[in-house]
Amino acid sequence: MSEQAETPSKEQKMRTFMSPFLREDAPPVIEDPYSVPIEDINPIDGRLFQQDLHWEHFRRLRAEDPVHLNESPEFGRYWSITKFEDIMYVDKNHDLFSSAHGISIGPRLDAEKDPEEIAFSNFISMDPPKHDLQRATVSGVVAPPNLAKMEATIRGRTQKILDSLPVGKAFNWVDLVSIELTTQMLATLFDFPFDDRRKLTRWSDVATAPPGTGIVDSMEQRRDELMECLEYFTRLWNERINQEVPGSDLVSMLAHGKDTKDMKPFEFLGNLILLIVGGNDTTRNSMSAGVLALNQNPAEYDKLRADPSLIPNMVAEIIRWQTPLPYMRRTANQDVEIGGKKIKKGEQLLMWYVSGNRDETVIDRPDDFIIDRAKARHHLSFGFGIHRCMGNRLAEMQLRILWEEILPRFKQVEVVAKPERLLSSFVRGITDLQVIVHPH
Repeated sequence: MSEQAETPSKEQKMRTFMSPFLREDAPPVIEDPYSVPIEDINPIDGRLFQQDLHWEHFRRLRAEDPVHLNESPEFGRYWSITKFEDIMYVDKNHDLFSSAHGISIGPRLDAEKDPEEIAFSNFISMDPPKHDLQRATVSGVVAPPNLAKMEATIRGRTQKILDSLPVGKAFNWVDLVSIELTTQMLATLFDFPFDDRRKLTRWSDVATAPPGTGIVDSMEQRRDELMECLEYFTRLWNERINQEVPGSDLVSMLAHGKDTKDMKPFEFLGNLILLIVGGNDTTRNSMSAGVLALNQNPAEYDKLRADPSLIPNMVAEIIRWQTPLPYMRRTANQDVEIGGKKIKKGEQLLMWYVSGNRDETVIDRPDDFIIDRAKARHHLSFGFGIHRCMGNRLAEMQLRILWEEILPRFKQVEVVAKPERLLSSFVRGITDLQVIVHPH
């Protein structure tokens, strides 16, 4: 793509994040995990997360079968890693556990491939050395000097959005605050046309949602919308590749980077989706989760109002408590043993961050939301090792600024209805959070 980039045909196919529990003949959701044999528990079921039922499933797995095997005709054997230390071991040992076969559950490596299917890749789905080179190309956008420059912009936008909220009237916090703030940030990082910024939110949702989850109706629709994303960004690439002085935005960095300028179109799309989802889903769901957590724990809300200096520590606790991306997949590069279980080369491992963040053997009172928790940043939500979230400090800064601006304006952001959650086990999302803001 070093010169005028070519966009692939809309007829070409891409691998999707599929769930084995979206079929019409899917078994009923298991509400009580203690009512069935443990081998029947399968936390990949997105309905568990949509209904907020997954906690007890993971509690039982951590206690009785922390390295848990499931099998299916579509996905073969896959292991759920549910304890904090085991997850860290897998995440840190990229030589033993590869991400090159995908970061979400997928078809068996020996499964017959659709000859028309094209899987887009990105640097989180790569192993060294290519991973390191591509990540280094864009990591400067969130380097400390750039974060310092962004703070005033983020604060100004946050102030404007909070000042525009309707007082005394219920509204969806997710839409008016969480999505808007994160989408404006994404538009800045990509130097994306500001009036079109909601396209970024839509593409993020489409990229992580299989058909039938309420986001898209079919694979064809999903494919077409992602092709629209590629076409749009290809135009931006072509505008910026010829700039004598490269810009400091992500598209310019990719277009001019020596290790990314020759990417194939679907590799470009894969990296775009990675950066969009990484900058959107995680932060926006933490922005919503913080409001929900404080409403469910009013004593912590009182503690925060009494001592706003707790905000930075609370931000880390929100990210642990929510765990916006419940799991990441790795594939065993060789036969290996974890927790007494023998995992064979080529088998998938799902690192359940959402379970590790509630591991009673590592975290004190892990189910409680405690804004002054000691060592609050000792959590798994950002991952560990070479794939640790590149934008973790930016996410923390956005959340910190949001609460620094909420407290002087509102005595309470009151949740007035049960939250609606995303049907997904890959993104732990809140889609609707009805609130009323009460000024001082």
